[in-house]
Amino acid sequence: MIDLPLNVDFTGKVVVVTGAGGVLCSVMARAFAQAGAKVAALDLNEEAVKKLADEVKAEGFVLEGYKCNVLEPDSIKAAHDAILRDFGPVDILVNGAGGNNPRATTDNEYQHEAKEGQKTFFDLEPSGVDFVFKLNFQGTLLPTQVFARDMVERKSGVILNVSSMNAYIPLTKIPAYSGAKAAISNFTQWLATHFAKSGIRCNAIAPGFLVSNQNRRLLFNDDGTPTARSAKILGGTPMGRFVDAEELLGGVFFLCDDKAASAITGVVLPIDAGFAAYSGV
Repeated sequence: MIDLPLNVDFTGKVVVVTGAGGVLCSVMARAFAQAGAKVAALDLNEEAVKKLADEVKAEGFVLEGYKCNVLEPDSIKAAHDAILRDFGPVDILVNGAGGNNPRATTDNEYQHEAKEGQKTFFDLEPSGVDFVFKLNFQGTLLPTQVFARDMVERKSGVILNVSSMNAYIPLTKIPAYSGAKAAISNFTQWLATHFAKSGIRCNAIAPGFLVSNQNRRLLFNDDGTPTARSAKILGGTPMGRFVDAEELLGGVFFLCDDKAASAITGVVLPIDAGFAAYSGV
């Protein structure tokens, strides 16, 4: 059970969360269910979302897991059809699917530090860069094309995208991921404008540094001690710590609540322990 941050009631709302097999989005999906919503948890990893569904239903809440590849329109449409049968039209779409890829990551922060055998900027693989952009940008655009149709027809709905601190100032080593998340922030503003008179609000959160299965090896050594990169991150974070996944929920719930955030659209909300505000001195 999650200690919910706000007294928000999503009873009767149908919430779709993509990427719900991962740490961050599974927490969001579980929280929406605890707040009364009927939650559809989507992920390419069907086993992960089915396990999540079993756990949440055992707690007495409503959540179903669906296998979905956010890069394949037919897969998204199949999930949409199943959700319509099980729950009805979607009210809230959380586009959480995304991530990086080693093929689009350099081994060094600076070119002058590169050593023989290490992956430099010149060794980045086009296929890896292409995958990262597709997963993050198209993985947000394509589900929105499918699920926002419900919202347009009903003239009501909320879209919440997941951007990143990388969208503000790019991080070293991960140029493709930084660029892709910048595209998400821009796309959020585009959607907010496009749907402004269709009854749909679109916002995004920009999480700070969380420890996940994806980045654990970048942040901690095998013995559990922080890496040099971790030291830089924490040194540039005024609160001096990483963000916990559950600390995103206050912003998520606020932006998705039609009463609390009725006039808020096109916003990218940093939830970052102060990282974006700090100049380094």
